[in-house]
Amino acid sequence: MASTASEVSQQVQSNNNRPIFKSVKALTESPELTSLPPSYTYTTNSDDEIVADPDEDDPIPIIDYSLLVTGTPDQRAMTIHDLGKACEEWGFFMLINHFVSKTIMEKMVDEVFAFFNLSEEEKQEYAGKDVMDPVRYGTSSNVSMDKVLFWRDFLKIVVHPEFHSPDKPPGFRFYLTLFSTFSCNS
Repeated sequence: MASTASEVSQQVQSNNNRPIFKSVKALTESPELTSLPPSYTYTTNSDDEIVADPDEDDPIPIIDYSLLVTGTPDQRAMTIHDLGKACEEWGFFMLINHFVSKTIMEKMVDEVFAFFNLSEEEKQEYAGKDVMDPVRYGTSSNVSMDKVLFWRDFLKIVVHPEFHSPDKPPGFRFYLTLFSTFSCNS
């Protein structure tokens, strides 16, 4: 008998008081999942304002990292302003001229994929109970408190001013060290 969506996504607590949850990856790969779990759905009021579609003439913001580290004071000030505006209006941006080689970026992406392909039990080792944990894996900001969960899995790692890294997969720490060294010391 197939499980209902709510049974597949049910949240429980472990002995370490860390939230145990099914990752979005595990949910999407589950043959029992027949519909989107209710904990991931958000319904809107028909009276709510509709957010406009993005304007095709308004491209994703691009931030030139080199101007933050080698630019004039005016260029740095303008880049900081642009960075704040991108975060406020878009929530993300494209970073260029960051001094990280394509090879290191590709290796880091491979290691991130390897992390998300670890077993659920291995990933749960990094499911932090505190949003300020320096290495934290999750699917939402706070699975025990959020009314609607995000349809995403994430891995948050603080590398500066103190370096932190998951121990798995085996190459992750090495490539994260290279990646963060170029990013933080440029």
